[in-house]
Amino acid sequence: MAGSPEESVKRPPTPDQRRGFLARMLALVCGGLATLPPLVAGLWVVLDPLRRQGGAAAFLPVTELPSVPDDGMPRQFTVIDDRVDAWTGFVAEPIGAVYLRRRPGSQQVEALSATCPHAGCFVEIDKAARCFRCPCHNSTFTLDGGIVAPSPSPRAMDSLECRVEPTGGIAVKWQNFLTGVAAKVVKS
Repeated sequence: MAGSPEESVKRPPTPDQRRGFLARMLALVCGGLATLPPLVAGLWVVLDPLRRQGGAAAFLPVTELPSVPDDGMPRQFTVIDDRVDAWTGFVAEPIGAVYLRRRPGSQQVEALSATCPHAGCFVEIDKAARCFRCPCHNSTFTLDGGIVAPSPSPRAMDSLECRVEPTGGIAVKWQNFLTGVAAKVVKS
């Protein structure tokens, strides 16, 4: 008969049922503990690039003093350094370019970034016109990096700190700057 009082009486669990419950709970706890280390490791890998801070600009060796004649004409040199892109490290890779020049009779070297401040293209030297030109939007700059009006570039070429080492090597303090803005702002 359905609904009889005998059917509604609950019986206490048997010892086998209690052992089964404890075994299931122990398996659940052990499984949770076993998945915790890979979960934490995975979160660490995903969040690792977010905790890295951009390093300060460093002086990087570019060339030797005899490679930059004192004729006032800029020469382009590649800047090489190790770099890390999220999780991958790259050893001795080109990270940019600079123009170096020495004025006649001078041992001092001037450095300009080869990146156009307008849109980030690489500027080229026009030896015939004795100026720099950007092939993307025709920005024009003087040999010392000054802007030639009219020009779409919002500012002159970006100068970089440069030093001649006692050994004759030339090192440049490499930095990237924001493009398309009038102020010279270092990218972070």
